[in-house]
Amino acid sequence: MLPLILEDVSFAAGGRAIIDRVSCTFTAGPRTLILGPNGSGKSVLMRLCHGLLTPTSGRIVWRGSRDDLRPRAQAMVFQRPVMLRRAAFANVTYGLALAGVGKADRDERAREVLDAVGLGRVANRPARVLSGGEQQKLALARAWALEPEVLFLDEPTANLDPAATREVERIVDQIHESGTKIVMTTHNLGQARRLADEILFMSGGRLADHAPVERFFAQPSTAEAAAFIKGELPWT
Repeated sequence: MLPLILEDVSFAAGGRAIIDRVSCTFTAGPRTLILGPNGSGKSVLMRLCHGLLTPTSGRIVWRGSRDDLRPRAQAMVFQRPVMLRRAAFANVTYGLALAGVGKADRDERAREVLDAVGLGRVANRPARVLSGGEQQKLALARAWALEPEVLFLDEPTANLDPAATREVERIVDQIHESGTKIVMTTHNLGQARRLADEILFMSGGRLADHAPVERFFAQPSTAEAAAFIKGELPWT
């Protein structure tokens, strides 16, 4: 599927430009974190990449063709994932069934990913009674089971305590190591340092910096990025 190419992409709503002429390329391999203060356009940019929103102008190209978006090639996990009214195990197998995976294979895959994220012991528990951290791990397992080429994560630890956050980060690393491209939004500088290979820094709907993580933190190329790293930009 990759590369994913954004060409002068803008998105407006209610007469306001939310994304302003963003151009960048996502390639396989490096973990890409989209960093920036609240309201900078991070989540909207991710929804555009995932196809949940359509650009007002510009275009998004997958593998050289605007229409080459194959089933199961990408998945997305949100801040507050929706849990189906069924057991954790069935939450995973349901998505696999929709993707056309046979019952024996989907049951095996579901057990595999639930064990990998540490939820094997609660596989038969209703998903909606799990803790917030467990629900986020289940959402990751549900997406990982599909073996996507690209996994979009929209601030998946925003509502979690530090222990649950580290567990989710561990799972994200596992998914990356399995060969899935990670694209993730955050406004957490520590998390960006821990997880990122490259940073896209958003400010006011614009792409203000795009750099390897070491260079971004050591030598930010814009005053906006430097101010954010120092804690001088507003969070909202």
